[in-house]
Amino acid sequence: MKGMVKGMKEFIITTDTTCDLPDEYIREHNLNVVPLYYSFDDIVYGEKNQLEPKDFYNKMRSGSMPTTMAVNPDTARDIFTSLLDQNYDILHIAFSSALSGSCSVTATVARDLCEEIPGANIKVIDSLSASLGEGLLVHKAVKMKEAGKSLKDIADWLENNKLNLCHIFTVDDLHHLHRGGRVSKTTAIIGTLINVKPILHVNNEGRLVPINNVRGRKKALISLVDHMERRLPGFENKNDTVFISHGDSLEDAEHVASLIKERFGIDDIVINYVCPTIGSHSGPGTIALFFMGNPR
Repeated sequence: MKGMVKGMKEFIITTDTTCDLPDEYIREHNLNVVPLYYSFDDIVYGEKNQLEPKDFYNKMRSGSMPTTMAVNPDTARDIFTSLLDQNYDILHIAFSSALSGSCSVTATVARDLCEEIPGANIKVIDSLSASLGEGLLVHKAVKMKEAGKSLKDIADWLENNKLNLCHIFTVDDLHHLHRGGRVSKTTAIIGTLINVKPILHVNNEGRLVPINNVRGRKKALISLVDHMERRLPGFENKNDTVFISHGDSLEDAEHVASLIKERFGIDDIVINYVCPTIGSHSGPGTIALFFMGNPR
């Protein structure tokens, strides 16, 4: 490994399916991913049994509502144990504890294994992030690991910088936010009638909270970039890569990417689907923007 200190034990970065990183990125960087599960009509999906993203969102559009589940502790234990058996230390970057019990599950599994296995070292980071926000933190960790940084150095950086990982997003259908308890039924109905599109972010506790509302989809997409502009001062040189995730709305995601390129000159933009675990609550048409900026 480039720059590795002599005698330093090798480590593996692990994360959850909620990081929303492309499959090719996960393979290229040797990431291990702990799956979260979801179900449609009593059929459980996750890990090897997955719906294609378009099929998932089309089922939602047709009226089927999925149910989500946290990480299975036995699955997390199997993945961690396999890596420990190969003599790796583990840095796990977890889905926000405010949005899922998965971080707590993996932290408990990690603690138990470290007590059971002499020399085991598993560090679990609560990302306080979601989707490609979590993914962008993983990407930062990967870059530091490839530059020869130690597990401790990377973990310290993540803890010190995770609240600078900004999430700005909008949804196309308020009723999904109502299902998740984010807006009232009245707000969802009235907002839908007058074509209100909420702009939300993830706060310091890792929760989804509204920032403001705009009228119409086009204005909502522009508003995402406006919010980015307000958060960027002082971080212009820390955003060589920006991430965008979408709920089967690639054209809108690409439009936001073009606005970012035009306004900020950032060319390296990664676009991928919002995974079913998060998409179950945000719905089809979600557009989310992730970058480093001033504290949330």
